[in-house]
Amino acid sequence: MYGKLKDRLRSGEILLGACIETPEPDYAEVMGLIGFDWLWIDMEHCPFSIKDVETTLQALQSTDAGILVRVPWNDFVYIKRVLDLGPDGVIVPWINSSREAEEAVEACRYPPEGIRGCGPRRVAWRRGFEEYVKNANREVVVVLQIETGEAVRNLDEIFKVDGVDATFIGPADLSANLGHIGELDNTEVLETIREVLRRHEGKEICPGIAATPGSAQRYIEMGFRLVSVGSDLGFMRMKAEEILRKLRSLLKG
Repeated sequence: MYGKLKDRLRSGEILLGACIETPEPDYAEVMGLIGFDWLWIDMEHCPFSIKDVETTLQALQSTDAGILVRVPWNDFVYIKRVLDLGPDGVIVPWINSSREAEEAVEACRYPPEGIRGCGPRRVAWRRGFEEYVKNANREVVVVLQIETGEAVRNLDEIFKVDGVDATFIGPADLSANLGHIGELDNTEVLETIREVLRRHEGKEICPGIAATPGSAQRYIEMGFRLVSVGSDLGFMRMKAEEILRKLRSLLKG
């Protein structure tokens, strides 16, 4: 943690990650030991409280994976509380304009570069208050979620905002907001995703996307580098279904 993920985002390597959807430390610990390059805790769509995030981060403290938290909204108070717990950074949903991008970055930066309140908790205990606050503005990762046509149209202006490290496409929300809900393979959806990639050319901002085990290879071949390939619950269900299917097949045979 603490700066390594940002360095890897800039290196050009492909980073394979997964989502932690369940506020259970045992699940998180297993995910942390598997060998993912990065993991993200989802507060937007999953039942995580601030305390749940803290215990999940504690369960992940021995992992080498970079840890991001997707906050519920672009809210400087929520972002502050999450960062004080010590993840590498945040994923901020529903960014549609350069001003919203600026607000997200400002929420992640201590003054004078931003408006983050200076009261780190767990992160200060682990690293030391002075060392952390002196380096946080440089090390905290800011990932902006791109999930609407408006965001895509405004990408060039969003990319002018200093402090944006990566973008992250949510294909489900993007398809819905383009009028093709549930149609992740729709031609317009895929072309919009490719357009986002084209707009990254020549930029130091890492393109990311939420994929599935089935779609990850396609997105990697397109050029995405921050790739989430599934989730703890999704992996559990897939493996359970596979085992049950094989056993039922044996019984029928």
